[in-house]
Amino acid sequence: MTNAEAMQPYQRIVQDVRDQIATGRLPAGAKIPGIKALAEEYQVAAGTVQRALTELRALGLVYSHQGRGSFVSEQASAKADSTADAIRRLEERVDELTARLERLEQKSD
Repeated sequence: MTNAEAMQPYQRIVQDVRDQIATGRLPAGAKIPGIKALAEEYQVAAGTVQRALTELRALGLVYSHQGRGSFVSEQASAKADSTADAIRRLEERVDELTARLERLEQKSD
């Protein structure tokens, strides 16, 4: 069983929205699709989508306006930016270490 299969349906929605925020596909202020649209997309009941949105609000990733919908919070976008920066720094460090290892291997040949 894969990780995605082990998730509850609402958790899958939460994870997908988190991933979209982290990758910048949903920037701060972006409107999240409505309950009906998400229910159709994920083939779940409206209550499942509502539970996912409640979780996303509790995490501080989205905020909602009655009658207008749910939107990505500034906090979520800032967190995604800092995560992306940390990933870039790690990638740079891995590149550095890979180059050093290659040089050491060349010396030992």
